[in-house]
Amino acid sequence: MYLAHSFMSDEKKQDSQQPLILAVEDHDDSLLLISYALESLGCRFICQTNSTTTVLVAKEYQPDLIMLDILLPGLNGIQVVRHLKQEPLTRDIPVLAVTALATREDRDRILKAGFNDYISKPYMIEDLEAVIRRLLCGKLKAHTAFELCQE
Repeated sequence: MYLAHSFMSDEKKQDSQQPLILAVEDHDDSLLLISYALESLGCRFICQTNSTTTVLVAKEYQPDLIMLDILLPGLNGIQVVRHLKQEPLTRDIPVLAVTALATREDRDRILKAGFNDYISKPYMIEDLEAVIRRLLCGKLKAHTAFELCQE
C-alpha cells in the first residue's frame, strides 16, 4: 500500500504498550510540533499529510487516537471523520480535531460531525497533552512533558 507523505516514529515502534496515535496535518510545521508533543508523551505515532489514505491507515494500524486537521486538501477532516465513524474497524477510535477554526459555531459543527474532542490552533502544549490524556483514558504513563523537563 502506498502512503503518500507518511511516517511512523522509530524509537517507539517496539514498545507496543505505549499508545499509537495517527496524526493527519498538511502543514509541516504543525506536524512537526505534534510529533514533538507525542514523542514527549512517550507515544508511538504515524504522521500523514494526505487525508485520502487516513481511513486505510486507521483500519490497518488501529491507532488508539486519531488527531485530524479540518482544513485539509482533498478530503477535509469532517469528511474523513464521517468515513471513519462508518467503518466497523475505526468507528470506536477517538478522533481529536486539531484546527484553526476557532468560533463556537465551528466547534459545535465539528463535534456534531463525530469528533470526540476539539483543540484550536495555536494551542499550548499542556492543553494538547491534557486533551490527549483524556481521550486515551489512562493509556499514557503518569509523567507529563512538563514534569520530564523539570527532572
